[in-house]
Amino acid sequence: MNKKLTTYSLAFAFLLSVSEAGAQATKANMDPDANFKLAKELYQKQQFSLAYPLFKALYYDKPDASAIPVSMQVESKYYSIVCALRMNDALAPQAAIDFINLEHYAPRIEMLSYHLGEYYYRKQDYANAIAYYEKAGYANLSNREIAAVKFHQAYGYFTMRRFSDAKPLFNAIRQIPADPNYVDANYYYGFISFYEKDYKEALAAFKIVENEAAYQKIVPYYVAEIYYFSGDKDKAISYGEAALSKGGQYYDMQLRKLVGHGYFEKKQYAKALPYLEQYVTHTEKVRREDLYELSYCYYEARQWNKAIEGFKELGGKSDSLAQNSMYLLADAYLKTNQKAGARSAFLFCALNSSNAVQKEISKFHYGKLSYELGYTDVALNELRDFLTVYPASSFANEAKELLVNVLANTNHYKDALDLAEKVGASSATVQRVYPRILYGRAVELVNDQQLVAADALLNRIIGALYNSAQLPYAYFWKGEIAYRTNKIDSAASYLQAYLARPASYGEVSTANALYTLGYCYLRLENYGAALRQFEQITTTLSAASTPLQQDAYIRSADCYFMSKKYAKAQQMYEAVISYNMPASDYALYQKAVIAGASNKYTEKVSLLQSLEKRYPGSSLAADANMEIANTYIANEDYRNALPALNRVLSDKKAAALQPQAYLKTGVAYFNLDNDNEALNYFKKLVATYPNAPESDAAVEYVRNIFVNQQQTGAFVTFMRQNGKNVSYSEEDSLTYSATQIPYNSGQEEKALPALESYLQQFADGRYVIDAHYQVAVIYNNRKDYANALKHYEVVASRAPNTYAELSVLQAARIQYFELKDYARAQQYFTQLKSIATQSENKLEAMRGLLRCQFKLAQWNEALPNAQELLQQKSLATDDKMMANMVVAKSSQANNQAAEAMAAYKAVIALGKSEYAAEARYRVAELTVAQGNLKDGEKLAFEVISKAGSYDYWITKAYILLGEVYFQQKDYFNAEATLKSIVENAGNEELKNEARQKLEIVLTEKNKNSKVEQQ
Repeated sequence: MNKKLTTYSLAFAFLLSVSEAGAQATKANMDPDANFKLAKELYQKQQFSLAYPLFKALYYDKPDASAIPVSMQVESKYYSIVCALRMNDALAPQAAIDFINLEHYAPRIEMLSYHLGEYYYRKQDYANAIAYYEKAGYANLSNREIAAVKFHQAYGYFTMRRFSDAKPLFNAIRQIPADPNYVDANYYYGFISFYEKDYKEALAAFKIVENEAAYQKIVPYYVAEIYYFSGDKDKAISYGEAALSKGGQYYDMQLRKLVGHGYFEKKQYAKALPYLEQYVTHTEKVRREDLYELSYCYYEARQWNKAIEGFKELGGKSDSLAQNSMYLLADAYLKTNQKAGARSAFLFCALNSSNAVQKEISKFHYGKLSYELGYTDVALNELRDFLTVYPASSFANEAKELLVNVLANTNHYKDALDLAEKVGASSATVQRVYPRILYGRAVELVNDQQLVAADALLNRIIGALYNSAQLPYAYFWKGEIAYRTNKIDSAASYLQAYLARPASYGEVSTANALYTLGYCYLRLENYGAALRQFEQITTTLSAASTPLQQDAYIRSADCYFMSKKYAKAQQMYEAVISYNMPASDYALYQKAVIAGASNKYTEKVSLLQSLEKRYPGSSLAADANMEIANTYIANEDYRNALPALNRVLSDKKAAALQPQAYLKTGVAYFNLDNDNEALNYFKKLVATYPNAPESDAAVEYVRNIFVNQQQTGAFVTFMRQNGKNVSYSEEDSLTYSATQIPYNSGQEEKALPALESYLQQFADGRYVIDAHYQVAVIYNNRKDYANALKHYEVVASRAPNTYAELSVLQAARIQYFELKDYARAQQYFTQLKSIATQSENKLEAMRGLLRCQFKLAQWNEALPNAQELLQQKSLATDDKMMANMVVAKSSQANNQAAEAMAAYKAVIALGKSEYAAEARYRVAELTVAQGNLKDGEKLAFEVISKAGSYDYWITKAYILLGEVYFQQKDYFNAEATLKSIVENAGNEELKNEARQKLEIVLTEKNKNSKVEQQ
């Protein structure tokens, strides 16, 4: 010990003397050989910090190079670099690299490579360590160094995953039990053997280290795994359980997984459960297989809710694990009476083809549950498809029975009708429900304005078996359709048949039948019969009277009026006025007419003059003014007629009456001997309305005026300027007359070429408008709408004329119903509204205009029209639906949710139709938008179960349901719902919408899933 201290003292003294001498050191005070020996001694004692400056001085600080031999300089340089490396000097690696690259003494190069490798090893730079170990070799190393290098080299290879290089080196070390790296070498050798599935070698190595402190909490996992993979599962389980009982295992969760998996494979699910539960619960992400095993254990333990939570995460794939998970999930849902969840699970299972038996069973149960839960559209499709794919299935009979029940109870009448006709009338069950299906579809068609198609279905009800329940309703609607299509005699007959055996549901009622029948008799001018119908509805009036009762009461008064029972009629009109009913203006007008019929002209005029004052904005104001004028003219009081006529001419709403007003104004001035003023009005009439019948009547007055003024030439000029021939040729008249012979006898095939020939010969002929109209009628009867339209448009463009109102109406209908050109149809309905004189046509103009605006989504423009239409008397249900839809859509577009909701609900209350289907959807949509997901879900289901045959809105409701589930974080049902749409929807637009939403759901589901994304 004292010797060691002496050596340190000498070294310290030497370092001190070197420090003091500095650059002045000379051969006299420096003994290189002694210093080199001292440095070597310090180096061998691993006192590198003391040896380093001595070695460095010998090859670096040498003023007299001849005093130090070259070999000593090289050795000193070598040792100084080694010392620097051992002291982990950051500059040392580059010095070592330079030495290795520049020197030529192999032993020192190899040894320095060894030391540089060790340096890099300590720095955990294993790639460089390996490179220099490989340069160094073992020739110059001691046995201890060789063993250490082999271990270090092996560990470097290990970290670089060069297991084939590392394994033999570790194996060499493990042959030397005394080696300090013996235990570690066994562990790493065992690990590599395990990795290479050489379980025998691995087990032998691990057994050596399993009780070592460093590895006793790590190795048991590998040992248990080896037993398991070697087929000794019982030993793996017992070994794993023993290790877990000791606690503190590094691979605690993995061991639990292994033990649990072992018990699971042995079908000892109760024993597997706690181990798998611990593993899955405390592991952030697990494999699908692990979650399946835990969920299955829950399933076997009848812990249904926990099983459900696990199985739910395993859907969406196309492998057998996913299919089996969904199959078991469906059963777990059924065990807990969660049919909606079971339905979704069966859907996933049915979409998977891994197991044919499970696919068949699931497809059937998906259809069955769809029916039970009210997804009748899906039930129809699925059960029908099931019977097609699996006609011999053990479930086939039950599927047929379910299909019959779906058919009997569905609101999807269009699909139900198609299906019933495919099944055929030979089925007694189909025969029993067939009339109900026919009726449901017929009502849908009525509400959609497809009256011809509806009428055809109602005819089939009348001829069907088991039709007793639907027969009264069929008669009612056939009566309504006949009335709307102007087949008045047929309408009366069917309504009488209904009233002989009435039934009530929705619009079908005795009151409505009596009301329409009363109008039939009015149209047939059978006023006594009409009165009997209206009086069965009401004979009195009160503030509580319904709109139907009010109108029936007024029509009763009209019947008395037309029967010339003026006193009774007047009494009833006065009652309407006294209650200030909506028809009070009409009652006042009629009261004035009665006064005129009683030759009380002054009273009549007074009443008519009061109408506009008492009822500003009344649609009868222009009629009242015209009637005032007519009264004065009838009494040859032409001067007093003029103010009333001028009011008609200045009334923008009185366009239909203005030709007549121009003519009568001219006649009034003519009779007042004011020919110039008369001529002025006649000219305006002819110039403005050249094709109106009044223009032809005015010609005679114009001729008389010009003749009286001896200006026959001016008359001819006037007529030509206004497109009028002064005299019509005999040829024109004869040619047209010839066309009327086949036309009037119904020989359209002969009449058509004759009329078209006339139009070519006499483009400006006297009967051009008549001919164009008749040609249009023939083409329309042939359903050649394109050609019919061309001629209707000619007549319409020359309005007013005798046929203008009907032509504009037909042009509008063709554009709307046949050509679907809603913008052009809108123009014609607008024109019709301004010129219509018949109330039915004016009402149709308003309805048609609203429908066009609806199709064109012109909500703001449509709103006033809708509100006006809702105020009309005797408004049909489909009109009320459309008008309320417009109000609702306008409100929704303007973010008035409450107003929109109320209007949509009004549509729904009016019955089934496409509008009602959309309205149901919109109510659900608004509810969800307000954040009320629970009610939104319920309303979406109502759309599906009650929307009838309107697939678009049913599909939209499914998409909304998917959104509700998504917002509720129920990703399983959201995925199932949207996937069902992607798989089955016929509308590509909605399918794409569902696909986009499904991607969002899957992304969020995966983000929140317990399962590893593979």
